[in-house]
Amino acid sequence: MDALIVELLAWVAARPRTYGETMAAWRTSCPRSPVWEDATGAGLIEVVARVGAGLEEHEVRLTRSGREALGAVSEDPKREG
Repeated sequence: MDALIVELLAWVAARPRTYGETMAAWRTSCPRSPVWEDATGAGLIEVVARVGAGLEEHEVRLTRSGREALGAVSEDPKREG
């Protein structure tokens, strides 16, 4: 798995994140580094609506697949870091 995707997954898993906070930190217009798009497209991250909140306040969290992927990378003895 791409190192930047692993970093994004770990960042999201570290504490509750909002969509606004996540976009400020991770959105890019660089077509060679679509980390957010790759992670959401792969079903690793989801945006969950909060009742009465605007998009910026919606919750960003790992999906089950995202938690499993992060766990697998964390347990891989070949991974540096």
